[in-house]
Amino acid sequence: MASAQPFSHESLIRYCSSNVSDFPPSPTHFNLSQFGHGQSNPTYLMEVGSNGSTVKKYVLRKKPPGKLLASAHAVEREFLVLQAIGNNTKVPVPKVLCLCNDPTVIGTAFYIMEYLEGRIFFDPKLPGLSAGSRRAIYRETAKTLASLHSVNVDSIGLGNYGRRNDYCKRQIERWGQQYVSSTNEGATAGLVHGDFRIDNLVFHPTEDRVIGVLDWELSTLGNQMCDVAYILMSYIKDVGPVKVQEGMERSGLPAGIPSLPEFLAEYCSLAGRKWPVAEWKFYVAFSFFRGASIYAGVYNRWVKGNASGGERARHTEVLANGLIDAAWEFIERKFVLPERPPSGVTAKELVKHNDTQDLPNEGRFALRQEVIVLRNKIVKFIEEHVYPLEEEFAKLAHSEARWTIHPAEEKLKELAKKEGLWNLWIPVDSAARAKKILFDGSINNLSTDSNDLLLGAGLTNLEYGYLCEFMGRSVWAPQIFNCGAPDTGNMEVLLRNGNKEQMLKWLIPLLEGKIRSGFAMTEPQIASSDATNIECSIKRQGDSYIINGTKWWTSGAMDPRCKILILMGKTDFNAPRHKQQSMILVDPQTPGVHIKRALTVFGFDDAPHGHAEIVFENVRVPATNILMGEGRGFEIAQARLGPGRLHHCMRLIGAAERGMQLMAHRALSRKAFGKMIAQHGSFISDLAKCRVELEKTRLLVLEAADQLDRYGNKKARGIIAMAKVAAPQMGLMVLDMAIQVHGAAGVSSDTVLSHLWATARTLRIADGPDEVHLGTIGKLELEIQRAKL
Repeated sequence: MASAQPFSHESLIRYCSSNVSDFPPSPTHFNLSQFGHGQSNPTYLMEVGSNGSTVKKYVLRKKPPGKLLASAHAVEREFLVLQAIGNNTKVPVPKVLCLCNDPTVIGTAFYIMEYLEGRIFFDPKLPGLSAGSRRAIYRETAKTLASLHSVNVDSIGLGNYGRRNDYCKRQIERWGQQYVSSTNEGATAGLVHGDFRIDNLVFHPTEDRVIGVLDWELSTLGNQMCDVAYILMSYIKDVGPVKVQEGMERSGLPAGIPSLPEFLAEYCSLAGRKWPVAEWKFYVAFSFFRGASIYAGVYNRWVKGNASGGERARHTEVLANGLIDAAWEFIERKFVLPERPPSGVTAKELVKHNDTQDLPNEGRFALRQEVIVLRNKIVKFIEEHVYPLEEEFAKLAHSEARWTIHPAEEKLKELAKKEGLWNLWIPVDSAARAKKILFDGSINNLSTDSNDLLLGAGLTNLEYGYLCEFMGRSVWAPQIFNCGAPDTGNMEVLLRNGNKEQMLKWLIPLLEGKIRSGFAMTEPQIASSDATNIECSIKRQGDSYIINGTKWWTSGAMDPRCKILILMGKTDFNAPRHKQQSMILVDPQTPGVHIKRALTVFGFDDAPHGHAEIVFENVRVPATNILMGEGRGFEIAQARLGPGRLHHCMRLIGAAERGMQLMAHRALSRKAFGKMIAQHGSFISDLAKCRVELEKTRLLVLEAADQLDRYGNKKARGIIAMAKVAAPQMGLMVLDMAIQVHGAAGVSSDTVLSHLWATARTLRIADGPDEVHLGTIGKLELEIQRAKL
């Protein structure tokens, strides 16, 4: 950081003590240092502390000293837009704390905002990062820009923030040039950042997600495609510290960074924009011109001695001229953008091509093109490889050899890996923690596609919902993609709560699909819906724990590939009610682990996966197998069950869709009482009711997934509980109707319907019975209503 420009620290401290909440009134430590980044409004890191207290960090941003151009350096507008966005939207911005328009305090107007602890990437090529991280960062950049452009300026009080029409004309006039009359800018008017670059984004310290958008000095209302062209300038020209060179398009794209058309397609998909092939040359040339004008202004301030960029500002004259040359060179290019997005088809055409229902490419639940491609690959995979083998899998599952693995299953798993359809359920934050622990604190050591694949595709819970739904159409599909229960929940526990040794021994083989797992929680002698009732004991004895108790409905334990159980028991029966439980890792081959029997669900034993009753008799396991330490079991269980419940709901949507499909096909092919079943009014009415309930439930599940992404498991528990109640009930309604239309065939094993129905009925109990979830929903509703009194 550069040394600070001189102004009174004492005056600043007095002002902050009176206007910034929790600011130390008489700090014993005060340090002010100027950020070297940026060429416009001077920005400072302010570190403040008192004796014995933690040093607090703030960011101060002020106007530069001296005579300024009219309307330039308006920190008041920056404060206004940051305050409006931060208080009313989900666009990540730093929280602003106060605005001071009194020039007697430090010489100019200024504002103070929170300091964001994170990463800023100054080089758009992202050197030193893995291909997967580069992909994720550029994807997150497009997502953030689309989120910013979706802001309803009227609803957050920015309706008069600027004139909405003729943005490009006004900008060109502002910089002293005439308007390029051929552009049409009416359709994309909205909030414009004005300086949207990757180095104006703060990324989370370890996760590849944006936590703050900085430098709103040039923000206004206007043509949002100008922001898009501005962020993509680095593809065309590399604006270095002293000269303008060829951009990434011609100098070579680092592995993982999408091409310009791919990034643009991603943004257009997220923001619901048309492909801008006709206007693209104008937007890019305009961005170069605008950038040149900005650099010319910086150079002018350097000549006058008040440029905040210091010595670096002296080279901006060369940069301004270089950008002017770049603009002319780009204008003369014959080809600048393909006629269609890179895929060759629009998102909706992709969906129709794969014969599935339309997926949203705009609105709150909009999907990125990358996710739509994954979804369509899963649809194709299941239809071509899984459906044809369902009968074979079922035959083995009902034979004497049912506790063995069909060789085709392992082959399909390898094929799924090759097609990138593996571990898609893993959330970004869980993957980041695993990378950090397994690779000695650096998330950049994962450089190969296989390792990136091992930790998923960087999907949100909402995005995974669309993929998981289709997996639910077959009882065999989830495990093919390593996305089946209880393995996903157990891997999530290890991802979030395991230490390095536990991850290396158990998590990596699970992620690779080499082993499977079981979850031992429910007990036959008590009401396990109340986890505090659990009686299985885990007693410390030297460097071991001794386990005694009986568990049942330990799903996965019958599978010959099951090599690890996560068991919940009590380490201290006298501790506070929710601190008695602990979770521990148990190898099922440990002496004293006795599998008593395989349990059945309405006659289905779900071989080779199975549900076991297990007796643990003086089972000795290493003390290092405890997860997070004693007394953390209830906490881990609650965190595990949230996403797991939602995954069940997502799969139930898919099971219901399979029921709708089979029901309709049956009704269109069978006659009863002189006409097709599909022609009977009662069937049409019942089919419509099923569709209504299915779509209502799908929206509820997607909303729950979105809230889980935005607010976390604890804050989203109410909506997750609603989804967990609604999805099984809807699934049972649809599947019961499908069974009814099939008649006797519906209750047989000749179709998949009876198995899907049995699974749906089980889920009114598994992962918490309806009554528990209804209790959660009701209590939260009372809290909300009580707060309004």
